[in-house]
Amino acid sequence: MSRLAHIVRHPIKSVGYEDLQSAPLSEGRVLPFDRHWAVAHDAARFDGQPTEWMGKQNFVRGAAGHPLMAVRARLNEASETVTLSHPETHDITVRPASDGAALIDWLRPFWPENRPAPAQVVRLKDQALTDVPDPYVSVLNLNSLKDLGQRMGRDLSIHRFRGNLWVDGWPAFEEYGLIGKTIRVGAAELRVETRITRCVATTVNPETGQSDADTLGALNAAFGHQDFGVYARVVKSGMVAVNDKVEIL
Repeated sequence: MSRLAHIVRHPIKSVGYEDLQSAPLSEGRVLPFDRHWAVAHDAARFDGQPTEWMGKQNFVRGAAGHPLMAVRARLNEASETVTLSHPETHDITVRPASDGAALIDWLRPFWPENRPAPAQVVRLKDQALTDVPDPYVSVLNLNSLKDLGQRMGRDLSIHRFRGNLWVDGWPAFEEYGLIGKTIRVGAAELRVETRITRCVATTVNPETGQSDADTLGALNAAFGHQDFGVYARVVKSGMVAVNDKVEIL
């Protein structure tokens, strides 16, 4: 039987990952509080708060600031405060909506000096600042990760890939054959829509914040592409929890 092994969200885009035991999924929405905030740099293509979805090139991100990949997050939903930790500095608790300056000061050492400087914390009222404008939940396969790791001769952390739902029990890369199909996870249902193409952030070890594994080279050598995981759209609302059954409908 296939089961849901991990639920992960990223409250601040590219600044911390958080493991969850359960979460509500809502039709046509992302995982709650996933990429709810983002840190725009001073070369962003907008002034002030954005009024529409904007691409990842406008924000600080792990592909450019590798140490950011080692940030862990813990969100208090009631107060909308986020506690961030990193192996190279002290923890900090901030309310991104009002403590943007403190957040930027904390992450500045993890961002290259030759890149546009972090400038402000932003959010959209009704849309997450994910890498694509569609309200997707990302679905990944633990056996695909194991297969890739074996090809590379090493174990790979799930947190290299910044996914939301990790499934245990599917054959390696079965998810690519699910495009257009619906899966049931716990009480929710999701329609699988497209593959996810990966960037250099996946080469970075989330324990150290250092690039130490050529994931993109391994994917290209084995399959001729840089895809890993799929995006899915929630089509039926419901709770999901770790160890829930995952069915292909």
